[in-house]
Amino acid sequence: WSLPNAERYALQYADGRQTYITESNRGEIKNGSILRLTTSPDQEAERLYSGIQSNNSDVKTDSLKKLASLSQDVTFAQEFINRNGLKQIFYIVEEGNDTGEMLAHTLKAFMELMEHDFVSWETLSAAFIKKIVSYVNMNVVDASVQQLSLSILENMVPTSRLLFELVRKEVTLDRLLTHLQVTNAQLQLKAMALLIALLLAATDAERRDMMDYLREKNIRQFIHKNIIHSSEPLGDEMAHYLYVLQSVSLNLCERRMRTSMDPYSQEQRELLQSLRQTAFESESEASASNFSTERRRSLCAKEFRKLGFVNNSNPAEDLRRAPPGLLALDNMVYFSRHTPNAYSRFVLENSSREDKHECPFARSSIQLTLILCEILHVGEPCSETAQAFYPMFFGQDHFFEELFCICIQLVNKTWKEMRATQEDFDKVLQVVREQITRTLSLKPTSLELFKTRVNALNYSEILKLRQTERLHQEETLAVPVLELRERLKPELLELIRQQRLLHLCEGTLFRKISSRRRQDKLWYCRLSPNHKVLHYGDVEEGVHSPPIESLPEKIPVADMKMLLVGKECPHTKEKSSGKQNKDVLELAFSIVYDVEEYCLNFIAPTRYEFCLWTDGLNVLLGKEMTSERTQTDLDVLLSMELKLRLLDLENISIPDTPPPIPKPPSNLNFCYDFRHAEQ
Repeated sequence: WSLPNAERYALQYADGRQTYITESNRGEIKNGSILRLTTSPDQEAERLYSGIQSNNSDVKTDSLKKLASLSQDVTFAQEFINRNGLKQIFYIVEEGNDTGEMLAHTLKAFMELMEHDFVSWETLSAAFIKKIVSYVNMNVVDASVQQLSLSILENMVPTSRLLFELVRKEVTLDRLLTHLQVTNAQLQLKAMALLIALLLAATDAERRDMMDYLREKNIRQFIHKNIIHSSEPLGDEMAHYLYVLQSVSLNLCERRMRTSMDPYSQEQRELLQSLRQTAFESESEASASNFSTERRRSLCAKEFRKLGFVNNSNPAEDLRRAPPGLLALDNMVYFSRHTPNAYSRFVLENSSREDKHECPFARSSIQLTLILCEILHVGEPCSETAQAFYPMFFGQDHFFEELFCICIQLVNKTWKEMRATQEDFDKVLQVVREQITRTLSLKPTSLELFKTRVNALNYSEILKLRQTERLHQEETLAVPVLELRERLKPELLELIRQQRLLHLCEGTLFRKISSRRRQDKLWYCRLSPNHKVLHYGDVEEGVHSPPIESLPEKIPVADMKMLLVGKECPHTKEKSSGKQNKDVLELAFSIVYDVEEYCLNFIAPTRYEFCLWTDGLNVLLGKEMTSERTQTDLDVLLSMELKLRLLDLENISIPDTPPPIPKPPSNLNFCYDFRHAEQ
């Protein structure tokens, strides 16, 4: 347009994020995008740099507000940081006494500028950090300032050991617990985020101390009552933090689980002896005093055999296997001390049974502890995106031990129901594992409810469930049924395709995950009703299904080239940091589009969404649906359709081969002759 001083101007998107157009991103402009002419990023950075130094508080506040929104743009952020703008922000925070709107804009701008990773968090001054900490520790301060301060500290903690120690020292756990107890859900969430960041950055010993302190302060009861059972529904992010807290708590058992028993440890030997004494104390102590050492030893061996140890002369040998190691011993001792009646009943009942039919307490306990560790993922690293926590975990102190107490009694009950002998040991434990996993999948809200349900799911119920599943399998394997399945498949696959496309039309909320942390930035993507265009754009927290018009970015389906998943995606190649990103790899997919081969990168919120989206995009690209969900959906639909078609054949066995077609008759005189009728 032949503007004088053209370098002072720039083009900027009019909608959405309002990003500046630069040489590097100009190729991404879509047809139909609305652009506006505005001052260039360097001019704007210069103007705001002066504005935030103004003595007029209105000008200063407006400049900071504009800075907070423009700092999301990488080009502007670089210009502002190059002018030493961060130093000015530090000055406003360190020297200012304001705790209202102006400070909130300053901290928001700081967060956005740091998001681009131009500057390391380790370069922050001690004075600045102290000031941020003071906002968290002050009582009379704007809630938005406290939220931003907690977010800043949460970002600092994982970056270096020094910053972790500083934050841990300055922000006490008591203070964080105070923030958790507020009614403001966002403040509660940010406090939980900082608490989780501190726990994850701590060493094992520090984590243990922190968890002990939190237990003293009854954090579990508080979470159970005020967060899980609050009137507000639980958000995805809070669900993730509760999952991490559960995972960290359960992983405290890992050390004992991986430690074998030391037969020379006095403390461990005493624990082992206490099991024997609690069970047989009255009968053995009275008579043992008169016995010789040899006789006493053989009596002990006999009692350890009654307790169910395989190696009764040296029971410590049974606990040498790790996992479950000493954790199994801890569980047995907890059971004997906290429910002595149930413990004595278990041991005495089995010691009076015939040799073959006794249920070995110690051997069962060791195997059950191992099963519980596997089911509850003890010793496994936390997933970055998982949200699956057990509500009953937060309703109970000593959750693992209490769960063991319920399940070991379940072992005895199932053993009796199965009329098992020693040879059936593995079968019984297999049934018990199934009883526990099936009950846990119902997400009981308390251990009492878990106990009721797991006991109701007795051996005969498990047999019925297994038989139903087996019959269903056998029924669907007959040759004519398999032929019918093949005939029905195309029609049902078309139904699944339609469902996938409908799901894409409804759209999904995706999270942006940066290399540093699990971010709370959201964006939405949905397919147009005519299946021609994908619309997407950033949205605010709390927006569930924004209208298509509010999503500024678009990709025509005709421009889509291919779909990438897992390791092939560009955004997973950038940050492959081993085991922690394994779960992100399972949820990542990208669309390659346009001649230039740009990528739109996704990280699905759940595996279910991942399957639906990858299937839907494959349908749009004219390819086969490849997800595991397609197979399960197809199986469900086929089994329902087959059941309906085979209803009339109830209790009739279907032959493998069709019955033979009879030969034609020797004469066809039975045919009706119309000619005679006409005469």
